[in-house]
Amino acid sequence: MSRRSALARRTGIATALVLVTLAVGAGVVAASNVAVGLSEQSGDTSVPTWLYLATGAGVIGASALLTMLMTDRGVIGSFHDDAVGFSVERLREAGSLLLGTLGIAGLLFVIVVGLVGPQIGNFSAAVLLTFVGGRALLTIVAYTVGNPWPALNPWRRIASALPNGYATYPPWLGSWPAVGSLLVLIWVELVAPLSSSPRALVAAILAYSAFTMAGAIAFTPETWFRKGDPISVWFRLYGSVAPIQRTDDGLEVCYPGSRLSDDDVITDVSGVAFILVLVWELTYSGFIVTSPGVRTVDALVGIGIPPLLIYLGLLLAGFALFWKVYWFAAARTRRRAETYLSYRYLAIRFAPPLLAIAAGYHFAHYAGFSISLWPSLLDTMAAPLNPPENPTQYALTSWFGYVEITGILLGHMLAVWITHSVSFELFPGKLQALRSQYPFIIIMILFTVVSLYLVSLPSMAAVYVPD
Repeated sequence: MSRRSALARRTGIATALVLVTLAVGAGVVAASNVAVGLSEQSGDTSVPTWLYLATGAGVIGASALLTMLMTDRGVIGSFHDDAVGFSVERLREAGSLLLGTLGIAGLLFVIVVGLVGPQIGNFSAAVLLTFVGGRALLTIVAYTVGNPWPALNPWRRIASALPNGYATYPPWLGSWPAVGSLLVLIWVELVAPLSSSPRALVAAILAYSAFTMAGAIAFTPETWFRKGDPISVWFRLYGSVAPIQRTDDGLEVCYPGSRLSDDDVITDVSGVAFILVLVWELTYSGFIVTSPGVRTVDALVGIGIPPLLIYLGLLLAGFALFWKVYWFAAARTRRRAETYLSYRYLAIRFAPPLLAIAAGYHFAHYAGFSISLWPSLLDTMAAPLNPPENPTQYALTSWFGYVEITGILLGHMLAVWITHSVSFELFPGKLQALRSQYPFIIIMILFTVVSLYLVSLPSMAAVYVPD
């Protein structure tokens, strides 16, 4: 049997396992997105929850075992190295100008419409463009096609036209400003009425603009939007999952996720932290709109803690837990592999595969949300100051839960494969490479169970937050 036929056979087996899980998980619909609060969905399971979760975890475990059977370094390397590159210099220049103009126009549109347009979230083109167009659809494009944000980014284009570079960016700072500001954005998105009050959204956008423009002018746009700006780092990391990648010579078409095994996706501990925030914020947004999260918040409010501090505390505590568990796995990997490589370096190299998990979970959260509100976005964009009285929304079919579950499972399975690929790049011995994967595979199974459990629960409104 040839190398490629063996790979195809194992892929077929893994696909069959996914189909089994979908059959067992019939009737499951994803929880609604808490941050946006513009569309409500509910979920239910038609089988015992323990069976549904065990099957999902079994798929990831089985895919890990099947992946470990692939020890041919030639086949593993082909996934990483096979790519088609082509130069598109003129097209890139024209596209950059077009998208850059579109980005600035979009920013001005959101500010103007948010201030003078309708002040109801579902009727505001500013709110829908921000959350449906940017938070949901543009991120989905970033990890399924390629990252368009460098060309669209209006703040970078404005900062590039102004004097900049007054200070040197400290190397020790890494991407920590992006990590901290992303946590703040997640918290503000929840506790402030951004999806129901367009003027509140504009205030948040203006505050963010002042912050990121100050960083870009102080440290140069190239440095700031590479390391310090949370939205740019967000799209850059999600874009590393995509099959189309930008290179110095143009564009490169490769296997989805193959970029995640490169050693330059992240280069320091702050990059690990940002990836963990991406994974945690999606789990967090599912947790606080399901019964476990609502009961937790109610209990803490009952003992006198302010709701704003509760949501901030849960956000930080969950991130700290993810951080602790991940570094424990990195330390265990170093012991199991019996390597001279530091656990810090191992943590950096094994973190990018988690982006595949984040992409899968993001898809489960936002695919249905985007489809449901896409007609509303078009209706309000056509008449932003006088939208129709009842903007159109699509109702999702009962089987759409299958699509969302598939997104979660495929993201986890891709993460397993990339972890396998990274281990064979780092360690010369096959047994050593296989042993190094176990702690991270266990983490991925844990993430799978938690994600599928939250997806299976009926969603409800987050309590004690502005409607």
